[in-house]
Amino acid sequence: QVQLVESGGGLVQPGESLRLSCAASGRIFSINAMRWYRQAPGIERELVAGITSGDSTNYADSVKGRFTISRDNAKNTVYLQMNSLKAGDTAVYYCNMIVERTPGYEFQYWGQGTQVTVSS
Repeated sequence: QVQLVESGGGLVQPGESLRLSCAASGRIFSINAMRWYRQAPGIERELVAGITSGDSTNYADSVKGRFTISRDNAKNTVYLQMNSLKAGDTAVYYCNMIVERTPGYEFQYWGQGTQVTVSS
């Protein structure tokens, strides 16, 4: 089995920064895509940012220029640096990974979620 453990959420004021981390552990051959999603109350879960095994990245329009996704393959960890936070960024943030536990067999895993609250 593979587990994803997130950390780094919290309460910040508008304009401040947070850095989320998500570390995978367990039986892992390789990790392909790594993504961050978020879900605010009453709103569908949305993709915030993604990074491929080749380090190609993509972002939701609402976070471009403010958020940066990165990965450390040696640590099986993905990060989300969030700058210039706004009230609209308030949500539970979930990491998501596409993991090859053995070559050619991919499985999708989710973190437990971490709350990010932006409020003055």
